[in-house]
Amino acid sequence: MFLDGQQSGIHHVLNPDPYRDFATTGHVAGFISEAIQGVGGIVEAAPGYLPAVYKNVRKAGGLCIADEVQSGFARTGNMWGFEAHGVVPDIVTMAKGIGNGMPLGAVVTTPEIAEVLTRRSYFNTFGGNPVSTAAGLAVLKVIDKDNLIGDVRGRGLMIGVELVSDRQKKTPANAETLHVLDQMKEMGVLIGKGGFYGNVFRITPPLCFTKEDADFLVDVMDYNMSKL
Repeated sequence: MFLDGQQSGIHHVLNPDPYRDFATTGHVAGFISEAIQGVGGIVEAAPGYLPAVYKNVRKAGGLCIADEVQSGFARTGNMWGFEAHGVVPDIVTMAKGIGNGMPLGAVVTTPEIAEVLTRRSYFNTFGGNPVSTAAGLAVLKVIDKDNLIGDVRGRGLMIGVELVSDRQKKTPANAETLHVLDQMKEMGVLIGKGGFYGNVFRITPPLCFTKEDADFLVDVMDYNMSKL
């Protein structure tokens, strides 16, 4: 439940101390999180959550891992989604935006952690593909050259629109969501869906998205929503 006076998004666990002190060894291998959940329905971490968790994870000897596959590469107005929370992860995973359409993913970490990998057997068939990495380098150059980072637009191009059939009860409108998605596709707009019930429109376009594209998206969505 939500506590009076608490930030939205924070849940209270009944008697958490026994779990912290006795239900675990007290050691944590790692903690992985998205600053803004993508497939989860475009849900942003509550203010203060990530700094508090990072502090406790590191105190327990764990590593903090940021999943920036969807929120990375200037999509939210910062280069990385975690920047809005004032934290610095030990490991960052990235994809999607790094290649801007080309299949490419990467993992960035500290020299100390990277050195540990040299003591183990690790193999990747397509790692370091020159064509994909060239595309990734080109994307980075465009982001830097065009000064795309820092555009004041809230959380920018990572938006979630949750569809419900009852605003009071927040009843998920699953069928309606699928219908609108299909109709929008027929009109030339492709967007994904997410959330636990699959009733959240995931609006996460690429950085080449223009104002005209945004207007078209809004018009098409508005038209099909009005037909429900």
